[in-house]
Amino acid sequence: MLFNSFEFIAFFVIVLLVHYLSRSWSMNKIFLLLASYYFYASWNAPFVLLLWISTLVDWYVGKGLARTERTNLRRLLLGMSLATNLGLLGYFKYAGFIMETFAGVLAFLHIPAEQPTFSIILPVGISFYTFQTLSYTLDIHRRKAQPWHSFLDFALYVTFFPQLVAGPIVRATEFLPQCTAPRRATGEQFGYGLLLMLIGFFQKITIADGLLAPVVEQVYDSPVAPNFASAWAGTLAFSGQIFCDFAGYSSCAIGAALCLGFILPMNFHSPYASLGFSDFWRRWHISLSTWLRDYLYIPLGGNRRGVPQTAVNLTITMLLGGLWHGASWTFIVWGGLHGLYLAAERALGKLLPGSGLPRLRLGRLLLTLLTFVLVCIAWVFFRASTFEKAFAVLAPMLGFAAAGSVKIVPWLDVGMVGAITLGLVGAHWLMRDTTLEKVVEAWPWWFRSLAIAFMIMAITTISGEDRAFIYFQF
Repeated sequence: MLFNSFEFIAFFVIVLLVHYLSRSWSMNKIFLLLASYYFYASWNAPFVLLLWISTLVDWYVGKGLARTERTNLRRLLLGMSLATNLGLLGYFKYAGFIMETFAGVLAFLHIPAEQPTFSIILPVGISFYTFQTLSYTLDIHRRKAQPWHSFLDFALYVTFFPQLVAGPIVRATEFLPQCTAPRRATGEQFGYGLLLMLIGFFQKITIADGLLAPVVEQVYDSPVAPNFASAWAGTLAFSGQIFCDFAGYSSCAIGAALCLGFILPMNFHSPYASLGFSDFWRRWHISLSTWLRDYLYIPLGGNRRGVPQTAVNLTITMLLGGLWHGASWTFIVWGGLHGLYLAAERALGKLLPGSGLPRLRLGRLLLTLLTFVLVCIAWVFFRASTFEKAFAVLAPMLGFAAAGSVKIVPWLDVGMVGAITLGLVGAHWLMRDTTLEKVVEAWPWWFRSLAIAFMIMAITTISGEDRAFIYFQF
């Protein structure tokens, strides 16, 4: 069930009606839990079993961790949670990748072996709810949280439908306290929640699917090599597509939750106006980057052991972050590039302390543009299905177009992509130090009405093909 579908709209209206007509908060939570299971089962009902397994294991592991002080037993309990959650994630998401990689190594060594033929269906959202339930157990193990008293609340936390399949990745300490008392949105919250959903639909349906996706597919799904203009048009289009697609989902998720009275954390904050890569990862997919920081980078030692070890820690964290996104070497390279960017940025900061460049307006603008260009170069490996395709796109972008490269993207579409990119980066630049909520509050009522009318008209007239949200595959 996609957010951008009439089926979801009907489902959400029913959920809202029951939520606000119910007089029992306990019954309301049971209904929200069952509705969330139905929402997930609409993709593949048997995979609800995986949600139950993660829920039960982490619930009882959390209780066990709180009852014992014995180090060995606590490690065993944590190991059970890690083995269950990462075992399920590893099997469904990475088993095929591991077998294919192993077969490739054998073929490289000229060792005869039968190619793997099995196919495993990836449960939608497994990467997200796995990290979410793990954070609960890890926080209890680190004595930063106590196990929750209500199993119903915990099950709802794991399964809450607005953010179940593509985030934000919510911490238990953020969500569970909201379950103690009935949640009712104020009129202002309800209106802002609907506005967020409309903005999310506009980003996804009109910009990502209607305008940018066809250009991306022309370049990245074409068997011929693109020229300089087409390669950059396709890559810039993907940069806009993946932001509008994923930020659009996050806006819908946060908006839907807000309509129900629940507060979810921000997941994006003007990432294309970042001043460097540390800043980028404070603004892009914030719930994942903070998860990797708190549960991987800092336990590895963070930046406490000198520049060389910090570079290693950053690279390991981003390599695993790339692998989290997809079972493919292209995702690992994408993560590795960001690890190198972060390590180089930190090393340059040590070599050039006190540089005044970021404090000058022109310097900030140049640093933002350089960050954006390097992010776009990394996006090539994220979008390309093979290394061959990635280098076929990257080479003309860097001025090394092949002799047979052709203009795939018409000039009109090149201009459209350029205009959208300029508008997107410009909007992020203007909003980098504020929030959407504050911007909307500052709009006069007539301008807000015009913006809403424009988005509704654009959604109904420029919709493109129906496409699942990109991050559903992760």
